[in-house]
Amino acid sequence: MTAILSNLQAVRRAVTEAATAAGRPLGAVHLLAVSKTFSAAAVREAYQAGQTAFGENYLQEALDKIGALHDLPLEWHFIGPIQSNKTRPVAEHFAWVHGVDRLKIAERLSAQRPAAMPPLNICLQVNVSGEASKSGVAPEAVLQLAMDVARLPRLKLRGLMAIPAPTDDPARQRAPFVQMRELLETMNAQGMRLDTLSMGMSHDFAVAIQEGATIVRIGTAIFGARNYGAEQ
Repeated sequence: MTAILSNLQAVRRAVTEAATAAGRPLGAVHLLAVSKTFSAAAVREAYQAGQTAFGENYLQEALDKIGALHDLPLEWHFIGPIQSNKTRPVAEHFAWVHGVDRLKIAERLSAQRPAAMPPLNICLQVNVSGEASKSGVAPEAVLQLAMDVARLPRLKLRGLMAIPAPTDDPARQRAPFVQMRELLETMNAQGMRLDTLSMGMSHDFAVAIQEGATIVRIGTAIFGARNYGAEQ
């Protein structure tokens, strides 16, 4: 058994256990394998172990992998902020974007999404911890952005995404996930039709699942420690 296969099996068990403990139905939580900085060969190995959804942060690296793995039926997710001059390749090559926090970016993705492709799934990134160094729309501004994005053609607004500040304190770890769940509930009560909470990573996904995460983004626990010298 390879390390990636073993790790994937362990992560899937942990996700299932967390969902069961939270009273969530089978299939309520989807695993997104974050493959940034890892090779196309590692992605292929994860696919052979049954994983089909992969998340990338660095555009050129992602495009290289998408080309190298074009023979596989993979679902590619772009995570994090997008520069205006990079919206076209994102619109043309990805199924999901987790990280829209400006209407201008959403408008460009909408205009550049090929008509022959399904609508691009969008999650709005919320700066739930209020960190100056983090991208994301402020919680109090996300409803207006969501209403604006929902009106754009070729996009399908699915929900919210967050990268809370890391902490080992259980209460502080849980608080932003509670806030995200309550924010989604409030938005849906005001007429939105959102079904996705993209939150939780290798160190905190169990707590995120308890608070309603529908997509957990896990890289290190699957692929191992990253070599950031390989960043694109």
